[in-house]
Amino acid sequence: MLSLEGINQYYGESHILWDLALEVKEGECICLMGRNGVGKTTLLKCIMGLLPVREGSIRYKNDELTTLPAERRAHMGIGYVPQGRQIFPLLTVEENLRIGLQARRDGLKIIPEFIYEMFPVLKEMHGRRGGDLSGGQQQQLAIGRALVVDPELLILDEPTEGIQPNIVQEIGDVICKLNREIGLTVLLVEQKLPFVRRVADSFIILDRGRRMASAEIEGLNDELIRKYLTV
Repeated sequence: MLSLEGINQYYGESHILWDLALEVKEGECICLMGRNGVGKTTLLKCIMGLLPVREGSIRYKNDELTTLPAERRAHMGIGYVPQGRQIFPLLTVEENLRIGLQARRDGLKIIPEFIYEMFPVLKEMHGRRGGDLSGGQQQQLAIGRALVVDPELLILDEPTEGIQPNIVQEIGDVICKLNREIGLTVLLVEQKLPFVRRVADSFIILDRGRRMASAEIEGLNDELIRKYLTV
């Protein structure tokens, strides 16, 4: 479904991503892992068109994405939940969700009811401003907004960062349901090992902008954790 080849990216003269290649298969949930600063968020921003790719190719369902603007990628069925959520704090929950409707391919003008079924708290607080929600509620709102797009591929950047444990559990439940019951393809960046082992089918580890290891999730062993993930 999503294929990257030979991705190189720079910040100024600093070489951040080195000849990266990865493939996300339809229906898969794959986790991108690595210590802070190894290029995970940079890679997701390249996929979403938020950073121009210096070298390499990004293809989604056989369409070349590399030169397309970010808004076109959402219209093609890619949902994105950025690190830090980036909701609109002065807009209500409902208004935040409605923003995602603009990228739907079917022209739907109302928020799908299944969003509120996934996240009942959003229905309860639909008139509250986004900035008044707790961190966990804001993360649920950010995921809900991405799902309003009706994506076939959902990309999440550290969805459990700074979230209380009960909401982490709920977010894990939602990802598992979307992936295993509905068939949504998922690519996420995540640091919490129990969460990764619960939701992901496979993993890729980055270190200093390079792909160092990849396997099915059962292959995430103590040696790899010690070498590439522990601080």
